Amino acid sequence: MAAPCAVSVSDEAHDSETLQNTVELPAHGCKRPQFGTRYLKDPNQVFQHNAWDNVEWTEEQELAARQKVLENSQPLPLEKQEEYDCRANDYWNDFYKIHENRFFKDRHWLFTEFPELAPNCRQQQSPQSESTGKITTVSLASESPSSNVTTSPSAAALSVPNGDFPGSSSTYRILEVGCGVGNTVFPILKTNNDPGLFVYCCDFSNTAVELVKTNAEYDPDRCFAFIHDLSEETASFPIPEGSLDVIVLIFVLSAIHPNKMQASIRKLAELLKPGGVLLLRDYGRYDMAQLRFKKGRCLSDNFYVRGDGTRVFFFTQDELHHMFTEAGLDKVQNLVDRRLQVNRGKQLTMYRVWIQCKYRKP
Repeated sequence: MAAPCAVSVSDEAHDSETLQNTVELPAHGCKRPQFGTRYLKDPNQVFQHNAWDNVEWTEEQELAARQKVLENSQPLPLEKQEEYDCRANDYWNDFYKIHENRFFKDRHWLFTEFPELAPNCRQQQSPQSESTGKITTVSLASESPSSNVTTSPSAAALSVPNGDFPGSSSTYRILEVGCGVGNTVFPILKTNNDPGLFVYCCDFSNTAVELVKTNAEYDPDRCFAFIHDLSEETASFPIPEGSLDVIVLIFVLSAIHPNKMQASIRKLAELLKPGGVLLLRDYGRYDMAQLRFKKGRCLSDNFYVRGDGTRVFFFTQDELHHMFTEAGLDKVQNLVDRRLQVNRGKQLTMYRVWIQCKYRKP
């Protein structure tokens, strides 16, 4: 498959510390706290939790991060950059052949940050608490009252002039771009019990897509996995324009060459229904992963290649906002998750910077 640029599974996979962010839902169904709710007030308590939210950097930390990036920003020769471009598919396929589905944790935290992924999940009743004996109910269905995304299971199926397509009779459609081995798709299918739900998932890597299809939890009546290179302008989706309620990009846009990002976002925006939303979580500028790159790994400003040949970009809020609005989408959310992650066993602290966005089609 011709593939000038990679759009693949979350680059999150390469940074094992990031996996601490994929918090599992407790067995009783209670949600983890939304990010931005756990603050470190006493530095002596830093090792009491795995992560602390909204950790402000000092001026010295910010200056040191900028200097580190500047020191390692000499770009590789153009011919070497072109090699990584042309062989992007090979590098990602090699990655999945080595790791298969052993490298990842299911991203159950997505339902806390993005309730659109479980719009009709029934209220779940937890077991009685040993300490209080109370029954707690948790609903993953609600967002802000201003949300205009259609979530009713009784909504009429979309009438599409193109005729039948996978999921054409469904009433709520979600697409994940860069699905990897299904660590977002399968939690959605298990958590969202809407009978009208249909989930599409695609990846740049044919190896990754095959791993999804051969998973015992893959249900072709509720899900359709396919190979797709988002950065290829001539590549078409097996889904008509204006047919999706939600599009998910989790550590995926950063894998695309910066010159291809705007066109990629525009293509996705065309797939959304009016009122549909695009959900993104990705690397922020000066994240620990960026500061770890040494000389000889820079491709262009804030764009790097890893040792395994896969690539990653580090965003600012303004850069993402510009791309989404240029594609005709309206901002609902654009936040920086500046987090201090903790390895309590090794007594280590790690500064992470992620950006979380939600943009809606008018």
